[in-house]
Order: sequence, then C-alpha cells, then structure tokens
Amino acid sequence: MTSLQFPTWFIWALLSAFFAAGTAIFAKIGIQNVDSDLATLVRTFIIFFVLTAYIAAMGKWSNPFLLPRKTWLFLTLSALATGASWVCYFRALQIGDASKVAPVDKASVILVALFAFIFLGERPSLREWSGIVCVATGIIILAIKK
Repeated sequence: MTSLQFPTWFIWALLSAFFAAGTAIFAKIGIQNVDSDLATLVRTFIIFFVLTAYIAAMGKWSNPFLLPRKTWLFLTLSALATGASWVCYFRALQIGDASKVAPVDKASVILVALFAFIFLGERPSLREWSGIVCVATGIIILAIKK
C-alpha cells in the first residue's frame, strides 16, 4: 500500500486556504458596526506585530534596508496591491454574504494564471487550464442573480 504524498507547496497552499477561510468568517463578524477601512487598518497593525514577533522568534531577522532595489520595488507593488485587495475585500464582506464574497475574491486564481502566463512565461497544462475554467464557471454561477 502506498501512502499519498503531497508536495510541500501544496500543504502550504492548503494551509493558506484554511486560514483565508477563517479570515472571511472572522472578518465578517469583526466588521459589524465598524467601518471596513478602519477594520483593515486594525488587521494590518496586528499582522505587523505578529509577523515581527514570528520573524524574531524564528531567527530570521536581517536588515531589510540591505535588500536589492528591485526587491524593494516589487515588494512595495505587492504591498500596495495587497492593501487595495484588503480594502476591497473588507468592503465587499461588509455588504455581501461571506459565502459569496470569498469565492468571488478567488477570481484572483484566474488572474494569477493569466498574469503568470503573460508576464512570467508559465505554461499551465491543459488539465490545469481546465481547473482554472472550472473556478471561473463557479464564480459566474455565484455572480448570476436568481
């Protein structure tokens, strides 16, 4: 009998999905009667301190000012995109159902595949594109009003 083996990236991605699901539920409860932008700021503030403590505890601290300029540029762009995503996500959660908002937010899966194809030269297989099309179909089904 062979045991099921998963690549390390898959385990981390699955954990990410688990925590993202928690994010949606906790945020939906946490933003009741609170401005979604203020809630995003509070969340970011907490993340900063938790990550600082984690990096220090794991012995991973190094001087960030020694990072190459290209790294700073793309991490800055990533941070701006993350911030914009969080603001939009919290606003959507505040006015919509978490069970609908979170899956539509995962349209990013489709966009990542397209952007990776265009900008990074990644070439998903036919099987992988089929999965991406399934995600897109699910999002469209959620978005259609009854």
